[in-house]
Amino acid sequence: MYVRNLTLRDYRSWAHVELELTPGRTVFVGPNGFGKTNLVEALWYCATLGSHRVATDAPLIRAGADRAVVSTIVVNEGRELAVDIEIAAGRANKGRLNRSPVRSTREVLGAVRAVLFAPEDLSLVRGDPGERRRYLDELATVRRPRIAGVRADYDKVLRQRTALLKSAAGARFRGDHGVLDSLDVWDGHLAAHGAQLMAARLELVNELAPEVEKAYQLLAPASRAATISYRSGIELGEQGAAGDVEFLEAALLAALASRRTAELERGMCLVGPHRDDLELRLGDQPANGFASHGESWSMALALRLASYELLRGEGSEPVLILDDVFAELDTARRRALAGVAATAEQVLVTAAVGEDIPADWDARRIT
Repeated sequence: MYVRNLTLRDYRSWAHVELELTPGRTVFVGPNGFGKTNLVEALWYCATLGSHRVATDAPLIRAGADRAVVSTIVVNEGRELAVDIEIAAGRANKGRLNRSPVRSTREVLGAVRAVLFAPEDLSLVRGDPGERRRYLDELATVRRPRIAGVRADYDKVLRQRTALLKSAAGARFRGDHGVLDSLDVWDGHLAAHGAQLMAARLELVNELAPEVEKAYQLLAPASRAATISYRSGIELGEQGAAGDVEFLEAALLAALASRRTAELERGMCLVGPHRDDLELRLGDQPANGFASHGESWSMALALRLASYELLRGEGSEPVLILDDVFAELDTARRRALAGVAATAEQVLVTAAVGEDIPADWDARRIT
């Protein structure tokens, strides 16, 4: 797969820009603040419906505009597909596939498959569990677009159940059983959607684990072995670890029942995949807090390289996006990343100076 055209209107710093792109390596070179990252961020948004830099859409709209439009044309095995996303301020976003409107922007997911490396990736190792959950969910969605609907349903139930818990705390002391009965119903909804989301994550982690181990060995052959595992607040056992949805749903319901009193006291949901984590380990120690700066970078890169290999192994090679990462890496890690990029169908790179790009690269440069 490769992107043939990228057009932005009122996106970040760009009032309007249109780029014709080709397979192979393209490097956007220019000083910081000139909008290089905005270009690749927009492409990443088409792949995931999210930014790798901010958690909300509002900053993506150029100052003074009421909407931003990102348009791409991708070529996959000779077939072209046009994807348009309108990012609105205070309204629902809109999407089109081959110029035809879709009911939900989630329907465009899967049209663009990409893997992005960025300086922000260091937070996958050193940041809070939310960063690692987002990594898993974004990759799961790129692989299986239906997971976007599962995530949306779970988030909606979580918000509603949390609001009910806050109001139920008072009802409990008043003896109002109606609110507590409603909570039982929402427990069922949370367990049903949560089990599906956990199953998707567990399937993904099981497939990612050997790829992460290989990638880390490539990046840091003298370091300790890297492993990943899914850490949940419920007892998984063999069935749960294998992603058995029925088992996970029953386990979530049991955990919700056992934590009911604590949830009512605190007014928050203490059980579910929103509390889980992707555990990263080097040898017998957790990477977070014990890894050196170089080891942390190697682990973060290993997670992205594993993502790339997993997607590539499924038949449709993803676009490889390298956002200002060469400047962050030492010679050995640059060489390993450049080796992967050498075999990719399309690589889009941003760099502040040309010297950050490997000297032997045959690449088109856009300044």
